[in-house]
Amino acid sequence: MRQEKNNIFAGIDWILVFLYIALVGFGWLNIYAASKTEKNHEILDFSTKYGKQILWISFSIPLIVIILFFNSKFYEKFASILYLISIFSLVLLFPLGKEINGARSWFNFGAMSLQPSEFVKACTALAVAKLLSDRQYNFKLVKNQIKAFIIVFFPAVLITLQPDAGSALIYLSFFFVLNREGLTLNYILLGATVIALFVLTIFFGASNMFISLFIIISIIVAYIIYRGGKRFFRFNWYKILAFYAFVALFIFGTEFTYNNIFKQHHRDRFEVLLGMKVDNVNIGYNSYQSELTISSGGWFGKGFLEGNITQGNFVPEQHTDYIFSTVGEEWGFIGSSFVIILFMLMMYRIIYLSETHTNKFGRIYGYGLASILFFHVIVNIGMVIGLLPTVGIPLPFFSYGGSSLWGFTILLFIFIRLDAHKNYDW
Repeated sequence: MRQEKNNIFAGIDWILVFLYIALVGFGWLNIYAASKTEKNHEILDFSTKYGKQILWISFSIPLIVIILFFNSKFYEKFASILYLISIFSLVLLFPLGKEINGARSWFNFGAMSLQPSEFVKACTALAVAKLLSDRQYNFKLVKNQIKAFIIVFFPAVLITLQPDAGSALIYLSFFFVLNREGLTLNYILLGATVIALFVLTIFFGASNMFISLFIIISIIVAYIIYRGGKRFFRFNWYKILAFYAFVALFIFGTEFTYNNIFKQHHRDRFEVLLGMKVDNVNIGYNSYQSELTISSGGWFGKGFLEGNITQGNFVPEQHTDYIFSTVGEEWGFIGSSFVIILFMLMMYRIIYLSETHTNKFGRIYGYGLASILFFHVIVNIGMVIGLLPTVGIPLPFFSYGGSSLWGFTILLFIFIRLDAHKNYDW
């Protein structure tokens, strides 16, 4: 047993490792297709996007070895410290960060830039696992729920202030983790209701939305009174009035925020997505070209490096956030389905292994990993096929970029290390 403990590869789940290699490898092929030009097509040309991605992938190997070098107790013991360091890195961005595309989200190190928010996700998952796995922690108490919310949403607030709302949205995925550990489903239902009201208010307008809800709620209350709920109404009329007031405040507050605080390009994205505005030239260009690129691939695709839209560079940022459109054109519906299946298998494997953990810390971290992957995949692919607005979220292991690749590599291989040691009595 001691020899196995000293072997950093002992107990590793090779299925997850294989899925990781498959996604990273297939991702690189599509990055190559999306960034290759007639002048630059040599694989080891490190001045190109695909050449740089080879470097990021190569550097991931020693990073994995370092992650596996530490035993599982290290990540559990120092989870809080790692979380505080990650928060400090986000704070440092405000005075020291480099502004790219209007967001101060990067540290610049000469020819290399790193995005701290990609690494904070792993530290937040560790901190949440540390808090919820404490034997003295009772998650049913509201004050303890607030502690968990603070850990999750504090980095999200800092990321929003950069501003990088897309990366901040990822932290909503932790609600799945909290729900697994006992948080009532009412929080998720409340969040879904708020989102629905927000979207409907934008689409129909505040006045129309409030009048419609006022009529619906009034009919429900009248029906309750008619069915013998007069006593209920007599003791709860003030709650009903408070509910009316809250709905009115939220709806008209949404309209004010949308018209006066949201920037024009944010409003344009919502309106294009909801079909309120058609714009395939300016704000809707990315989504339109992406949808066109994917649909042109048909069932089997045009073949590797045969995608004329991809090779013509018609889709902006195709090697990063819109990399899935390359898959759709060159590998078709079959290839796109294959990528989605790989992600589904990875998430299923993580959840399955998490449920086998006798250590609560490992199980909670595993659910955090699976939730983050799920949210990234759903939002990114939904954005690329036009079901969701453009928010700038990469496809895990697939999109171009060292920060994204390393961030997800750290997330995954910490779990692989925790899983490998789940049966060891450290």
